[in-house]
Order: sequence, then C-alpha cells, then structure tokens
Amino acid sequence: MVYQPACGARDILPLDVARQRWLEQRLERVFQSWGYQEIITPTIETLATLTAGGTVHPETVIQVQGSGDEPLGLRPELTASIARAAVTRMAGMQLPQRLYYKANVFRRTTGAELGNQQEFFQAGVELLGATGLAADAEILWLVQECLGALAVEEAYLLVGDAHLTQQLLSPFPAELQKTVRQCLANLDRVSLQALPAPWRDRALALFDLRGTPREVGERLAQWSDVAGVADRFAELQQLLGLVAKSLSITLDLSLVQSFDYYTGIIFEVLIPTETELRLVAQGGRYDQLLSIYHPDGATVPGIGFVFNVEALLQAIAIPPAALLAPRSQWLVVPRTSNALAAALHHAQTLRLDGSTRVELALVDLTPEQIRAYARDRQIPYIAWIESDAPPQIEALSDGATYLQIQSV
Repeated sequence: MVYQPACGARDILPLDVARQRWLEQRLERVFQSWGYQEIITPTIETLATLTAGGTVHPETVIQVQGSGDEPLGLRPELTASIARAAVTRMAGMQLPQRLYYKANVFRRTTGAELGNQQEFFQAGVELLGATGLAADAEILWLVQECLGALAVEEAYLLVGDAHLTQQLLSPFPAELQKTVRQCLANLDRVSLQALPAPWRDRALALFDLRGTPREVGERLAQWSDVAGVADRFAELQQLLGLVAKSLSITLDLSLVQSFDYYTGIIFEVLIPTETELRLVAQGGRYDQLLSIYHPDGATVPGIGFVFNVEALLQAIAIPPAALLAPRSQWLVVPRTSNALAAALHHAQTLRLDGSTRVELALVDLTPEQIRAYARDRQIPYIAWIESDAPPQIEALSDGATYLQIQSV
C-alpha cells in the first residue's frame, strides 16, 4: 500500500515552505508597522459560529466529530472566529482593535477549484471598532503597502460599495432585487436579459456599471431619481482620492456577493500573470457582523481584507536568495562512540549564541566521506572530537583543508 495525503490535502516541502515564509514574513512586518497585533483563533469552531454571519454555507464546512452533541467544523475563514473572540474574550478592551492573522483554513470545494484542494493558507487583518473615511483609507493603504513589500509592480484594485449598490437596487420590485443581486454575483448577464421591461435595461446598466470614477459618475445620472445615490458616490470618490496611485483602480458598482455581508466598500486585488488576472486578495466593510456574536447584540463596526497565500505565490516572483536553505556552519564529528558525549557538548557550546547552525554526524563514514558530505552541504567547518583531547577544527575552502587544534 502506498500512503498518500488525504484528498484535498498536500505536503508542503522545504522549498515551498521557504517561499511561503518569505511572503508571510513580509506581510507580517507591514501589518505590525501599522500597529496590528497577531491573533490566533481555534482551528475547530462550532458550526453555529462558522455559519452565523450567513457568509458560510454549512455544506462547505468540513465537519468533525466532537465529544458533545454540538456540531463542529474546521474554520473555512477567519473573520467569524475573530468576530466571536473580539466581542466575547476581548469585550471591554479599548477600540479600535487592530488584529492580523496568518493561518490555514479548510473548506469543501467543488469543480476544478485549485484541483479540489481543501486546505488553504490566508494572511489578513481586521480593523474593529472604527468606521468612516479614515478607517477605510487605512485599509486600502495597508493593501498597497503589502503589495509594495512583495515588490508587485502591477496590480489592479477593483472597488465597489455594497451600500451604494443596494441603493441602486432599491427601485426594483422586492421580488426582483434578489434575482438581480444573484445575477450580479454570478456574472449572469443572460438571465438579466430575460427580465421584463423596463427593469431589464436598468439591470443591464447596473451590470455594466464599472470603469474609472469619472465614467461611473457620468453613467449614474440615470439613477438621479434614487435618494442618497449622489451623496454616497461623493463619499466614495473622496475615499478613492486618498488612495495612492500605485494601483490601477476600477470602480465597479456591480461588485456584490450573493449574501448580505458587506455594508460599505468592498474590493478585490488582481495581479496579471502570463495567462490571466489572478485574484489574490479581497475585503470590505461589515458593520453588522459583530452584533451577531455580541452577547447584547451591540453593533461594532469592522473592516478587513485577506490575502490568499497560494494565489499570491503563483502571481509574484520570489527572489532566488529567499529560496536558499540556511546552511549549517559546523559539522561536529565524534571519532569514536566514546566521543559522542563530548561531541554533543561541543555542538551545544557552538550553538550558545542562538544563531549558529550545527549538525552532528550521525552515521559512520570515512574522513573523506565526511569531508565530501560537508562540501556538498556547503558546511565550512568540521570539528573532529575525541573523548580525551581538544577538538580538531578543519576549515574547508575551495577543496583545500586547514587543520588546527582548539584548546579547551
């Protein structure tokens, strides 16, 4: 029998781990520079917690058997867990709270999504207890700085506004609003074309309501009969005016989800590759979610975003130097079995500064085989250990060896 990872799971080998850690460390440095603190939430949550916000469908949760009767599941995303922790475990703490995470998540996938992968890695932030222009601008600036830290030269920011889009949907009859929303979320233009007049033309206009802020503003004229649209669009323009021009910004008021989750700006980040535009991040404002988890139902505003680590790794170039495995500086070799204790002590002495990498020779090899191993691993120094004599230090350089006796 050949043992393989479970369906939807995979091994991440050292080279890929180095790529992922390089990326996560740079994102983490940016998060911390803005005052965000790391939070770690459970991998397993109650199913009720994971699905309370309405953004996660129960059938996508990988459920696990617990010791009690309450259904449990592996987290498919982090926002619900952080919302629960923020209003219960962190209740009474001063707001705003700036939190970041880097973690694996799990969800059932269908079709060809990443080859039916069921474990994913994410890194993101949640800004809780703050609303308004400054908070929204902070999040968009943070996204830009993260992309800069990863040396992304070209990226596209697609920005929508759930509140404004809901205003644009308000003239539709109640029974049609859900249909139009679903069509927008699923990019289903064909179904919109089957709507009765005059709603068909207005729905199609909303489907195509994207472009530069100037272009979208001009096309919004046909919604002048809807109260509040002009004021909301002016606020959105003010926000986009604060965003640095390192990203190509497209305003897309057809950008919606199939669920009522976001309450303000929503956005996606796409990076062009040789074959496609790859979605690497998404986020938005959710001012009602935390009230679901709050013991008293109190409203706590929130906004955040998440980077999809796998997609990001496929879309950016990692510097070759980042993929070099750290090499050991020393190979400690006990010459006899009686010298093993002395070799262990010497290796520990070399490691005392906390930065020196030291390997212990574990198999019986000839001196030439030991030297060949050290050269192959690019280990510059060998310490030959006797049980009753000072270590002999051998430096390997360009095929030559230099031997000295180290006093003890």
